[in-house]
Amino acid sequence: MKVRYRAAAATAVLAMAVAACGGGGTTTNNNGQPNAAQSEANKKITEEMPGISIAPIDYAQVKDGGTLTLPKGQWPSQWNPWHVDGNQSDTNDMLETLLPQFEISNDKAEYTANKDYLDSVNLDTSSGKQVVTYKIAEKANWSDGTPITWADFEAAWKAQNGSDKKYKPASTQGFDRMESVVKGATDKDVIVTFKENYPEWHGLFNGLIPAKYLADVKEYDNGYLQKVPVTAGPFKVEKIDEATKTLTVVRDDTWWGQKAKLDKIIFRVIETPAAQVNAFANGELDAVDIPPGSPADLKRAKEVPNADIRKAFAPNWRHITVNNQSEFLKDKPVRQAVAYAINRDVIAQSDLKDMDWPIATLNNHVFMNNHKGYVDNAGDLGKYNLDKAKQLLDAAGWKQEGEYRKKDGKEFSLNFVVPAGVPYAKTEGELTQAMLKEAGIKLTINAVPDDKFFTDFVIKGDFDLVPFSWIGTPQPIGGLQQIYKSGSESNFAKASDPAVDAAIDAAVGEMDPAKAMELANAADKLIFDMVHTIPLYQRPDIVAAKKTLANYGSFGYQSEDWTSVGFTG
Repeated sequence: MKVRYRAAAATAVLAMAVAACGGGGTTTNNNGQPNAAQSEANKKITEEMPGISIAPIDYAQVKDGGTLTLPKGQWPSQWNPWHVDGNQSDTNDMLETLLPQFEISNDKAEYTANKDYLDSVNLDTSSGKQVVTYKIAEKANWSDGTPITWADFEAAWKAQNGSDKKYKPASTQGFDRMESVVKGATDKDVIVTFKENYPEWHGLFNGLIPAKYLADVKEYDNGYLQKVPVTAGPFKVEKIDEATKTLTVVRDDTWWGQKAKLDKIIFRVIETPAAQVNAFANGELDAVDIPPGSPADLKRAKEVPNADIRKAFAPNWRHITVNNQSEFLKDKPVRQAVAYAINRDVIAQSDLKDMDWPIATLNNHVFMNNHKGYVDNAGDLGKYNLDKAKQLLDAAGWKQEGEYRKKDGKEFSLNFVVPAGVPYAKTEGELTQAMLKEAGIKLTINAVPDDKFFTDFVIKGDFDLVPFSWIGTPQPIGGLQQIYKSGSESNFAKASDPAVDAAIDAAVGEMDPAKAMELANAADKLIFDMVHTIPLYQRPDIVAAKKTLANYGSFGYQSEDWTSVGFTG
């Protein structure tokens, strides 16, 4: 499954066994120095953190009807979730109410067929190849009345496998390992044969759209541009309001599955976390995410009458992506100097202080601190070392001349791009700016419009350093291919190393889970060495909600069931 990105928001976890953060980085005091008291506090918070926190209520006890109003931080123009421009987390959250989710995960990251869409899904390796057979439910139709068939699956494979360079898929992972997608006994039978093993195949087709919008590249680019023409979920689009940046979905009475409890869901774009919390406090919203770097917002949310704070570990993490192709960062030793010069502990302390969340840096690009596969792969590069940074810069020919370094008469100056509506991203930039100045590197903070942050800057590579979060899935290893492999549309660092690619291929194709984790960690060490991304911390998953809102909140690794979300009073 694809990992998604969020400006204001991290890969995924195979199991939800919660344990102390051991090896998860250095906890700090305000000066960024080790703090024993904070370490003990981290341990306590981690041990008490649940795997899911959604105020679960039996479907029958949820009130029929009602309107749920939720905020989103960014408004998409591209609603095709398969397209790199449509891979934002906020977009996916909204589309989950409208598009098929063929396989669903529980809080242990275990997948099963979603009976609303599939009668069955089966894996067979007896032929020596990995073969997955899907039996689509007979009633499963698109909102235009046409049935969901094998042809939709085939079109997704062809669009996403990377063979046609006119397409811009968010990820080719899994699809590029398929040999064929063919019709079985009926149009509702899909047989997917892999030419190479791909153990994280579950959920690959979630969020499917009709073949019409996948088989033609013009439709792929434009069919869901500023519109959602066809759906297949418990809700349907009532209105997309570009002026107010609001999506309104209503219960679809032609839906064949379990009837949605809610009459309507309204998704409103409110760009800043503080403004979202204000709207929640004023009764305009029914729930709100509390991002890192906003302790005042968390405090205010706790003070709202009849509010409930729901938090759980989730497979999400914050980082700084390093543009490997930028003018100043093409040389690996220079990128490594930048990594040495950034004190990640200080940034984690700034973002997570008073957030009721473990203050611990993340030293792995694949597994979260609480995952059984987690090991510290950062090595020396994960340790703040200003002297080492200066040595590497000197050796690369960047000599200190006054306040900043120069080479061939050119000043070493980097561009740190942040979304204007995310205050803690600006703070991250200011901290990084001060740190890099100590190494003789000039850093300019460029605050850009939130809705342009990814499409016009991150995806296009118009940055030197950029902070955001990866929003993961219960299957973390596949994210290696999406984010770090050469040529991937989601490899925003534009990094390329044959050794990294080979290590990724070995990991994503390994069917033995223990061996796959070992290989993923081997690949991770190479990713640290190339300085593709500077991990910061496992992102808090904290939601403030009305106490009467049931079956919604911090889902951890469990799939959302939008039919059971609703109110108890």
